[in-house]
Amino acid sequence: MGNDIKWQKSGFSGGGGEQCLKTTESNGQILFRESGNPELTITTSREKLAAFILGVKAGEFDHVN
Repeated sequence: MGNDIKWQKSGFSGGGGEQCLKTTESNGQILFRESGNPELTITTSREKLAAFILGVKAGEFDHVN
């Protein structure tokens, strides 16, 4: 990923920035990376992300530790 990408983190992330999940949009895709491992990027579509968020809100992943 180029350095020109502007990553955004949640205001609920750790204050020092070391416990962050950051996101951005590039070429119609949603990208995620962890501050502790910025070389690894997860890419998904808006539709897949929306389905995942609905599942989280519905409690479908509450059993995941």
